[in-house]
Amino acid sequence: MMSAILISNLTQDWVQSVQRLHLEFFFIPNLVITLATFLANPILLICILLSRALRQETRYLLVANTLVADMLFLTLNLATVTSNLVRAQITWLVCELITAVTVTAYCCAILTVTLMVVDTYAAVRWPLHYRDILPPARTHLILAGVWVLAGIYPFALVVTVTARSENPQENLPVCLVLISLGFIQIQNVMRIHIYFFVAALICATLIFYCYIRLYMVTRTQGIWQRRFSRARVTLLAHGFLLLLYFAPGFVFTMELFLFHRTDISTDVRVCLSTVNMCIFMLLPRAFAPYLYGLRYREISDTLMLLLHRHRPQTAVS
Repeated sequence: MMSAILISNLTQDWVQSVQRLHLEFFFIPNLVITLATFLANPILLICILLSRALRQETRYLLVANTLVADMLFLTLNLATVTSNLVRAQITWLVCELITAVTVTAYCCAILTVTLMVVDTYAAVRWPLHYRDILPPARTHLILAGVWVLAGIYPFALVVTVTARSENPQENLPVCLVLISLGFIQIQNVMRIHIYFFVAALICATLIFYCYIRLYMVTRTQGIWQRRFSRARVTLLAHGFLLLLYFAPGFVFTMELFLFHRTDISTDVRVCLSTVNMCIFMLLPRAFAPYLYGLRYREISDTLMLLLHRHRPQTAVS
């Protein structure tokens, strides 16, 4: 009974703070960024899936997986923001499931962009054995494992909390990942922080190690001497994208830390969460398809080929 009262008080305070600060206007940039991403992501996915050559390349399979995870995250994020805006009543169980899938999609995207760095390192370090190390069939298994790894802990938390809940069918005025995890954090403080910290530490360590080794392996080849060399541009583009992917996760971890701090006002926490959810978390997903489309010449060439292939049919009709 106490848990139900606590959740009700948290969500009511959240609604009042959003109304008082007029934060519902953040729905506009959320919608614009989401639509801009959904204009580009399906096009890149179609290019990769329709081209047999691209489907045989590990890096393009990783790109496709990132795009799928991003679209799933954006869909759930927009649905959550919209339902909160119109004050739709969502049951506690449904909200927990949405939270689990959202966290899974976010973590899957982070793990996949980390694997992109590892894939680049493997291609440069072992060029002759690269295709034997990562054939398409093995890449498919790795991507399936990434989804399982990303989802096993969030869904385990949902099952555990739902089993302990007095009334999982209770309606909530607001469904937010922060509130769901923040409430779970009361009973699993160390577990949640360890989960996010260890995952971020492993990904960051892999990325830094691969980039340092890549520089050491290629520094004698002269590809870093030109200011606008392909290697420099690729490194800057991917580094910028990695920063955009990881930064909102660190902000969210800070939100969890501040969630039960009584010396921090509700307005500050609500503002931080709203900006992070409606803007910061969407920026990497908005930039990713355009950076991938410009960075990988094969994708842009496939897109142009598909457009030229459909032009005669359009003209005849």
